[in-house]
Amino acid sequence: MATEMTAFVIESYGDPDVFERTTREVPEPAADELRVDVAASSLNPVDYKIRQGEIPDFTPEFPATLHCDVSGIVDAVGEDVEQFEPGDEVYGMPGGAGRQGALADYVVGHAGTFARAPESIPLEDAASLPVVALTAWELLTDKATVGIDDDLLVYGASGGVGHIGVQLGRWFGADVTATGSTEEKRDFAEKLGADHTVDYTATDVEAYVEEYADGDGFDVVFDPVGDDHLQTAFEAVRPFGAVVTTESSSTQDISALHANSLELGVVLVILPVLLGDRQARIGEELADIASLVDDGVVVPHVDERFAFEDVADAHRLGEAGDFRGKILLVNE
Repeated sequence: MATEMTAFVIESYGDPDVFERTTREVPEPAADELRVDVAASSLNPVDYKIRQGEIPDFTPEFPATLHCDVSGIVDAVGEDVEQFEPGDEVYGMPGGAGRQGALADYVVGHAGTFARAPESIPLEDAASLPVVALTAWELLTDKATVGIDDDLLVYGASGGVGHIGVQLGRWFGADVTATGSTEEKRDFAEKLGADHTVDYTATDVEAYVEEYADGDGFDVVFDPVGDDHLQTAFEAVRPFGAVVTTESSSTQDISALHANSLELGVVLVILPVLLGDRQARIGEELADIASLVDDGVVVPHVDERFAFEDVADAHRLGEAGDFRGKILLVNE
């Protein structure tokens, strides 16, 4: 077993070129941890926000190895770990925020933050799922109850979280309306299973509420975008409905919450890792998601693939937003 590994780290906050290739000691798993031989990771907004210095409380200790998502093969297990053994193919969300992440040959994390990888897709592609699939799942199951014939509005339907949200909404039996700023993005949402699509840049909220939610408002508005979208969500949801979001850092007028007796749910899926608490919920949910992938309910869309050594290019593309689904990074 090698004692050193290649890792791509940041020594300080900065633009995408701040990443450096370096050699680090291979980490040893503690009693409740796994060590995983990394096959791939993927890019999420939290990854480049940490790199930019926008959320310093989430930053691993410098030199920091970023990226939360990972797939790979179990290399070693801690003495108290019984659910995995070396050779298992797994995917998970063990670090990248608060503790060292996946842009390295090996990553160590709490066993509860992993699950067996879906069998129906390549192991590398499984790395595209954890953050976005966990987020969509928690938004639609923990923070709202979406059922048959409910009117569900999905913002950012071609993005990482959004494209999983559309697929889950369809599986739950909802009537899914998806927003997109371009015809290409709206066509993509339709292929994912959206019943209706809306060009939100050219259509007033009142118009698509009237056309797709009987003028009363949507039962649930799914918002992984935030900012103006979150404010608009309060206009699009029906009285007694629910708005679920990943973004609450912007300033909003929340008077509609009281006026229409609304529910507002906010999800931060990496919180168990940051707290070092309730980490087993990650693995439990990922096991459910793997079953949905293998049943054909959820299909992750990988738009672009980069080698780890091209992580700067991946971050540039992610920040530009000119992609659909997910950006994958492969440990070549």
